[in-house]
Amino acid sequence: MTGTLLLASTMILSACNNGNSNQTVKANTEPAATEGASNAVPAAEKPTGTLKVQLVGDFSLEDKTDPISGKTSKGVKMLKEEFEKQYPDTSVEFVLMGWDNYNEKTQTMLQSGAADVYQVPGITTFVEQGLLEPLQPYIDKDSYDLGKYLNGQVEGWKVMGPDDQEPQIYGLPFIGDARVIVYDRQLFDDWGVDYLPESPTIEEVLDKASKMTGKNPKTGEQNYGLTFKGSDAADSVMNINESLGGQWGTGFLWKDMKLEFNSDTMVQSLDLMKEAIKYAPEGVMAGQGAENFLTEKNNIAINLRESPGFINNLANLGLEDRYEAALLFKNQKTGMGGMFAGSPFAIGASSSNKDLAWEWLKFSGSEFFQQYMWEEQRSQSMPVIKAAENWSSVQEIGQMDTILKQMGQLWTPRYPYRSGQPRYILSENVERVLLGELNSADALKKAQEEATKWLADQQ
Repeated sequence: MTGTLLLASTMILSACNNGNSNQTVKANTEPAATEGASNAVPAAEKPTGTLKVQLVGDFSLEDKTDPISGKTSKGVKMLKEEFEKQYPDTSVEFVLMGWDNYNEKTQTMLQSGAADVYQVPGITTFVEQGLLEPLQPYIDKDSYDLGKYLNGQVEGWKVMGPDDQEPQIYGLPFIGDARVIVYDRQLFDDWGVDYLPESPTIEEVLDKASKMTGKNPKTGEQNYGLTFKGSDAADSVMNINESLGGQWGTGFLWKDMKLEFNSDTMVQSLDLMKEAIKYAPEGVMAGQGAENFLTEKNNIAINLRESPGFINNLANLGLEDRYEAALLFKNQKTGMGGMFAGSPFAIGASSSNKDLAWEWLKFSGSEFFQQYMWEEQRSQSMPVIKAAENWSSVQEIGQMDTILKQMGQLWTPRYPYRSGQPRYILSENVERVLLGELNSADALKKAQEEATKWLADQQ
C-alpha cells in the first residue's frame, strides 16, 4: 500500500542492565503542581472504570532487588496506587512485557483491544494503520501545557496517520533517552591533553584521540584514543554528517522520501569514521576491546556514543569524578544533532475508556510520575520534563546537565528512514567500509541505489 511503513525499529533504551536507585518517591494525594490548575479535573468530572496500561522493558509490579548492586527499586504498583488515589473508582491493570518481539505483540494487542494505553517507541507503523488515537483534540480540550516537556520531546514523537498532511501528535513522552560522548578525565591527565569542550567537533575528538593512542606515559599500558559500538557506526556517521551541514534526506512516508546517503558530506563523514577506527581497539567492529570502559582499569579515552545509564555504573563503582559527558556533534546553524530516542505513551483507537486513558497520559507527565521513573527506573529512563532540571537528585550528578541538554537538541522529527530497510542497507555498507571491504564513495553510492529501489518497491 502506498505510504506503508514497516515496523519501526526498537528504540534503544538506557543501559537496561544497570542497577536501579533505591530512593523512594512520596505519594501525593493531589496531582503534581507542575500539571497546573488548568489541567486538573474536577472530582465530579473525573472518568472512572478499569484502565489497562501496557509497559515494555524491565518493569515489575512488585518491588525488586538488583542482585549486583543490592539496591531495591519500587515496582510500578506505586504508580497504580497514586493514580487510583487521584482518580477514585478506577482500577489500573498493567500488561508488562520485555523487549522480545514487542512490536509484534503490541500490534496484536492493538488489533484486539487488549489495553487502553500503550508504550510505543515503534509508534510510526501503528499510526499509519490507524491503530492509535490522535491527541490534539484532548490537548485542546484541556489546554494541556506541552511546554512542561524538554525541548523537542513532544515533536520527536510526531507521526503521520492515513489522513494527515503533516506529522501530528499521537503520543506523549514518558521515557527519555539520548546518546552522549563520554570520556575518561584520568587518561586525559595522564597524556597531558586538554579535556573535551561541552560541545566538541569531530575534528577535535579525532585530534585528541590521536594523541592518546599508544603507550600511556604514566602507566606504560596500551591506551586507545576512542571506541564506539560497531553496530551503531552508521548513526555516528549520520551525526557527523549533520555537524557538517548534511542531512539524511527529506520526507516522512516512504512514497515521499528522498534519501541523501551518498552526498558529499556523507562521504566526508564516513572518511572521518575511517580515521576514527585507527585510534580504536582492533576488535571494535566486533564489539571487543572496550570491556573496561567506565571502570578503574579503563584504557580508552573517549566513547563516541554512550547511553545515559552509564551514570549508574559510575555510581556503583564510585567513579563519578573520573568520567565526563559531552554533547554529540551538532549542526552549527540549527544547534541540533543526534538520533531521537525513548518511549511515548499513546491511546489505542480500540480503547473503550479513552478519557481515562488520556488522564494517564497527563499523569505520566507529572512530577510524581517522572520522579518515580528517575528514582526507581533510572536504568531505563531519563526525565522528559523541564522541572527535572531543578531536582536536587539530578543536580548532584555532574553529567546530568549534559544529558538533559543533549535530549533537548536531538534531531526532530526523527530519522524516518530508520523505520525500515534503508536503515539496515546504510548500516551494512558503512560497516563494510570500516572493515576495509569498500571505499566510502562506492559504499554510499551502493547504499543510495539499494535504499532508493526499496522505497520505490513500497509504492
